[in-house]
Amino acid sequence: MSGSFQIRGGKKLHGEITPQGAKNEALQILCAVLLTDEVVRVKNIPDIHDVNRLIEILGDFGVKITKNAHGDYSFQADAVNFDYIKSPEFKQDGARLRGSIMLLGPMLARYGEAYMPTPGGDKIGRRRLDTHFQGLVELGAKFRYDEKQQYYSLKAEALHGTYILLEEASVTGTANIIMAAVLAQGTTKIYNAACEPYLQQLCKMLNRMGAKIGGIGSNLLTIEGVDILYGTEHTMLPDMVEIGSWIGLAAMTKSEIIIKNVNWNELGVIPNTFRKLGIQLERRGDDIFVPAQENYKIQKFIDGSILTISDAPWPGFTPDLLSIILVVATQAKGTVLVHQKMFESRLFFVDKIIDMGAQIILCDPHRATVVGLNHEYPLRGTTLVSPDIRAGNALLIAALSAEGTSVIQNIEQIDRGYENIDGRLKALGADIERI
Repeated sequence: MSGSFQIRGGKKLHGEITPQGAKNEALQILCAVLLTDEVVRVKNIPDIHDVNRLIEILGDFGVKITKNAHGDYSFQADAVNFDYIKSPEFKQDGARLRGSIMLLGPMLARYGEAYMPTPGGDKIGRRRLDTHFQGLVELGAKFRYDEKQQYYSLKAEALHGTYILLEEASVTGTANIIMAAVLAQGTTKIYNAACEPYLQQLCKMLNRMGAKIGGIGSNLLTIEGVDILYGTEHTMLPDMVEIGSWIGLAAMTKSEIIIKNVNWNELGVIPNTFRKLGIQLERRGDDIFVPAQENYKIQKFIDGSILTISDAPWPGFTPDLLSIILVVATQAKGTVLVHQKMFESRLFFVDKIIDMGAQIILCDPHRATVVGLNHEYPLRGTTLVSPDIRAGNALLIAALSAEGTSVIQNIEQIDRGYENIDGRLKALGADIERI
């Protein structure tokens, strides 16, 4: 569904909002259903484009899929059609979805071979996939890249446990290697493993299926290979990027908002990072209560120097929320340096926020200094284009706080990651139309 959002900003919002299931967890968990021929039931799956595409790919692959209720599916991979993987259709389907890369580990573990077209999704540098292949090759797979066909293939008579030191703590790379290692012969140790809550969820689910994974939540995982995995049930965590976004939305629009069922213990430094911007929020059971605030003042470091907020691999602050922090800081009182360490060019969307009247100095592709306007000069409505999923949500929050009307184009980038976002915002009293 393409189109635009038309937003009349500057309205106070009020009410409760429930975060969707976590997109990044869903992509891992759904690939893992290939590891057993028994039924795997998964709940709280977000109804978003990227996840639905992966479910379609599994269906084309011959996985039996039953929809039990909204966001609740059962999968059974007991008669997989392997020819589909070598077909022109999969070349097209797989290339359009970056998350399909995590089918490699399960395919290799269960069927001894795996194929993958060069993936699409957000623009990323080449090195990002090297981590996946490095680990799978160290487990004993032979790797080929057909440049003419733009096609990767992996084959292995058998996978053997080994010690793997990852060059970078790639979340999807770690997930792929874990899913291959659980059915390998012998013991695998993965050091510098990613340890995001989503990855912990994958490990816990695999252990319920009969895998033997130790060190969950740390950056050193020990995996004893087993011969067979069984069915299980799994419920997704709520999406922490959405949770952070709604905290920012409440502050920007001076609104009282309750964010429901946030699984508080899995939020890491996210609540405190928003508190550093002066945003009050409190824990109520498993909800976050954000009171209406006229102003929020950015803290300084103890020695009085300017606050820096930067991203880091978990348990550091997730890069997906830095664009939200940047937008929310534009109406804070005080100054903050936002330092995007993990990705190139994620900050280029600030031009659009500057057009709306924000005071931001883009120091270089990785750093932006935000001088807060303390709600004295609201942002102005304008026409915006969403460059990627996360910046799209940040622009949405900017538009909801701005005076006047904004139009956000290219909203399929927002729909890729957020379920019925306009409907859920309307329920809070936002003036947003899909055109």
